[in-house]
Parts: sequence; C-alpha cells; structure tokens
Amino acid sequence: MSYLHSRPEKKDEQGCIQNITPESAGWDYVGFEVHQLVPGQQKVFISNKQETCMVIVSGNGDVTAGIESWANLGERATVFEHKAPYSVYTPPGEKITVKANTALEIAICKAPAVGKYPTRLIKPEDCEYQLRGTGTNQRHVCNILFGNMEAEKLLVVEVITPDGNWSSYPPHKHDSDNLPNESALEETYYHKLNPTQGFAFQRVYTDDRSIDETISVENNSVVMVPEGYHPVGTPHGYELYYLNVMAGPTREWVFKNDPAHDWIMNKE
Repeated sequence: MSYLHSRPEKKDEQGCIQNITPESAGWDYVGFEVHQLVPGQQKVFISNKQETCMVIVSGNGDVTAGIESWANLGERATVFEHKAPYSVYTPPGEKITVKANTALEIAICKAPAVGKYPTRLIKPEDCEYQLRGTGTNQRHVCNILFGNMEAEKLLVVEVITPDGNWSSYPPHKHDSDNLPNESALEETYYHKLNPTQGFAFQRVYTDDRSIDETISVENNSVVMVPEGYHPVGTPHGYELYYLNVMAGPTREWVFKNDPAHDWIMNKE
C-alpha cells in the first residue's frame, strides 16, 4: 500500500475513521479528521493553535462554537445530492461541540493560525458551485472556504467527478513557493464513491519521479499530496466525490500544469 494512502479505519469509540496530522503526514500545515456519529452522540473539538473548518459531510446536527449556536445544520443525506454543505469556521482555541440528530459525518479541516478571523457559519448559499471542464474532463466544484471566504491558511473545496471522467486534470502541482508563478500547498483528498463498493485511481508524481505513486482509492480513503502532480480518474459506473484541504505558507492557489500534458487545455 502506498505511504500516501490512508485507508479508512474501523470507527473507534468516538466515531473517528480518519486522523491525518502534520506529524503523521510528515509535513507542516494540513490536519484532517473524519468522524461518523450516531444519533444522539455528542463530540467536542478544540482547535488549539489551528484554525478549523468543520464540514458537515452528511446528516444533521446541532453545533455550538464559542458563543454561537446553530440547530439542525445539514440538508443532505449523501454528498452525491449535488448540494453545498453547511460548515463552521473557528479560530485557534475555540471549542466546537457537535450533537448528532441523525447519523452524522463531519470532516475537521485544520491549519496553523494566530486568530485573525472570527467564528462563523458558512451556509450553502455562501459556497461557490461551478461546472468545470468539458467531455470526460468535466467535474462539479464547490468552493467552501476559498476565494468566497477569508481564512489564514485553509482552503477547502469539494469536487464530484462523474463516472468515467477525470479531475485534477490535466495533472497540476502547487509545491513551489514561487509566487506569482506557483504557490506551495500541501493537500489531502478525502474520497467517496457512489456506489460505495467502487474504486478510483489517483496518481501522485514529481518531475524527477522521486515520488511516483498510483493509488487505488476506495470509499472513505484519504490520499496525501505533499508535492507533485495528482490527477484523479474514476471508472465507468462509479461517481467520485472528494473533499480537498490545502494549506501552505501563503493562502493562494496558484498551480502549474505538467508541461507534457498542458496541450490538453487547448481542447477545452
């Protein structure tokens, strides 16, 4: 199994199925967790020295963050309903309490921060929903915490790739702190498939091939991209969702396509 692939764990007593830390990933910025709660279950998160974007992946719950409270957040039963999610942003040191009203899946996206921005609710209508690409390179993108919302380091986006299609394609990278030409951003991909028994492929490779991994991802897999190009393809019959979390020294997404494949952009 690739060292860049985190297969989903059996739920622990607290419902955690993924827990990626900077220490476990061997990088500096991105932290990522997934928790699956049963109705009535309550869980508390404290962000310490990190800003947090908690995404309600599916289900419905009540959320308290600092002095703010919101009841019945969450409108989608699955990520494949093509609806934007509810999310909650918090600065470092803020406590988040979540109580599940239904089966509830939440993703905790984290990056280092000093506390420039306040706690806030990100509603579906605050997100940017876009259709990108043409033909078998078409995908549906939902910006949750991107240019639409301020943060210190975090960038959070969802993508749905139709069956038989490619995304994060042509292969691109963002691993060089060389603005305005390219930014350096670590990235995680949290994958889901419809139907759930499916699989998809993600390749992560660098120009010198010091990294060259082709990963067969399954439902609830996480792929870590410390550097390099990272295209994704899904087979016929299986729709692919992924939740991306990016962070680096500068909160700018400036990427470079693989020169060998950049000609594909002329076809779009």
